[in-house]
Amino acid sequence: MRSPLMRRFGLGAVLALALALFGLAPTANADPAPAELTFATDAATTTPGGTVNLSMTITNNKTYDIWFVYQTIDPTYLTTQRPDLKYSFTGCSLAASDGTATACSGTGPTNLGTDYGATVPPGQSRTVTLTLSVAADSGCNGNIGFYSYYYAEFSDSTNTSGGPVYTPETRVLCA
Repeated sequence: MRSPLMRRFGLGAVLALALALFGLAPTANADPAPAELTFATDAATTTPGGTVNLSMTITNNKTYDIWFVYQTIDPTYLTTQRPDLKYSFTGCSLAASDGTATACSGTGPTNLGTDYGATVPPGQSRTVTLTLSVAADSGCNGNIGFYSYYYAEFSDSTNTSGGPVYTPETRVLCA
């Protein structure tokens, strides 16, 4: 039979352990990332000679303007392992949250920062759509995918970075 001191010590130890676990548990943070990058495509498949539009959207979740965005876009490792897949970015357009669209330049695996346009106000987003053209003599039955890293600066002198963010893959089918 246990003494009253042991029962109290056991209960105290259990309570101390529970408090320690709950007190040290990470708290949920409901704040979204200061900036968020998402990708979408208008088709999951294409054929040699076809095109797919790849849209990249940066959303400003802060209460300050995004002044600058630097972004890379590179093919995934599996895409680079298929030398028979031939593709290139052949077009680019920029759309703002207000629905306006303009042409952009500088497509390819380099800095895409200027393509997001000037300032991205709080709560708004900018979408850059790249046209991915698959060469007529491209190989088939392979996936083309990309990944991206980004860096954004805000008007309050803070910054954020993220990635890798992966695009949906496009499957090249033979007809």
